[in-house]
Amino acid sequence: MRVRRTGAATSARAIAVGAAAVLLLAGCSDDPTPEAGGTPSPSAPAGSSSAPIPTPSTPSLTPLPTPSKPWPTPKVIGTPDADAPLASRIRFAIAKQVQVAAGRAASTKVTCPGIDDAEKPGSHTLTCTVNYAGKTFTGQLTVEAKQYSATYKFTSQSVAIVKPKVVDAVQRAASGAAKVTCTMDDVTVVKHTAQGIACDVTTVENAVQPYRAQISGNGQVLVAKA
Repeated sequence: MRVRRTGAATSARAIAVGAAAVLLLAGCSDDPTPEAGGTPSPSAPAGSSSAPIPTPSTPSLTPLPTPSKPWPTPKVIGTPDADAPLASRIRFAIAKQVQVAAGRAASTKVTCPGIDDAEKPGSHTLTCTVNYAGKTFTGQLTVEAKQYSATYKFTSQSVAIVKPKVVDAVQRAASGAAKVTCTMDDVTVVKHTAQGIACDVTTVENAVQPYRAQISGNGQVLVAKA
């Protein structure tokens, strides 16, 4: 008679299956297994980079050309004849003096009350009004008249000047200028005893430097840093 050992066999198989399940679960664990004798290396933070950060560069400007010739003397027309009345010759002389000092030939009117009597021998001191290109200022005229000759001199605390002449002078004085800006009208009347005209010079390195343009009585422009 053969005896069946179903209970023992079934129990043994159950134990084997259970052990296999434990091993399978252990193999599917989500925890990382550290290497033997070491520690896990930290992960690099997202977005980090070792590349250098570029710095903004200052734009370089183009330098203005340095004038190679002096400011041109304007050509004044309308010279009266040598035998013209003294008053006409004096008015023209004053108009020419004003235009040369300003740096440009332009419409100029000179009015001197009493000038028609300046031919009489003796000393004459007159006040004259000058209108140059729409700008007006006054001055003093002194006439020393003799029987057949006369000398005269016109002086004024003010002088007319055109903007391009001032800008030209500043450009000559400021090395490395890329731009010159002067606070004045195209035609300006200034007192030559004043502080002068304010100008700003922008260099090729894009830096702004202040300058002053002093105008003399004969229209000479003297430039210095402010």
